[in-house]
Amino acid sequence: MSGAPFRLVPLDAGHDRAAFNSDSQPLNLYLREQVSQDIRRRAAACFVALADGQRIAGYYTLASASLLLADLPASTGKKLPRYPTVPVVRMGRLAVDQAFKGQGLGGALLGDALLRAARPEIAAFALMVETKDEAAAAFYRHHGFMALPDSPHTLFLPLATVQRS
Repeated sequence: MSGAPFRLVPLDAGHDRAAFNSDSQPLNLYLREQVSQDIRRRAAACFVALADGQRIAGYYTLASASLLLADLPASTGKKLPRYPTVPVVRMGRLAVDQAFKGQGLGGALLGDALLRAARPEIAAFALMVETKDEAAAAFYRHHGFMALPDSPHTLFLPLATVQRS
């Protein structure tokens, strides 16, 4: 092992999902009961942060999506091609096990997702999220995400900002 506290890898059948316990029951149930089907059906990709070898400390999912060009802020939309929609990568879920809260893992998972989404092999304008509450929206705004003008819980971060970093 590299000495890093967490190792980020794609979820596979060998990872024990039963012990994962975030503060969100829907996110726990998704990891335990639904994510394998979504992966098999290519509806989502799931990446996990492993601690102590195989313990899942956190996870996130990515999927392809699109945003209506008209829904973006005017200052952003005017710089894009005039297609009706813009390709984006959607972060569907992000969760950290309660035992690993306060260690910066949520930000590290988000950073990994941004790097994956910004790869040059993927043509996407932004990483987007749909937050469930104000605390989640504040987390993403803290990391530079902007809300859509008419949808304050749908946030996005242009991937060009990641590529410049």
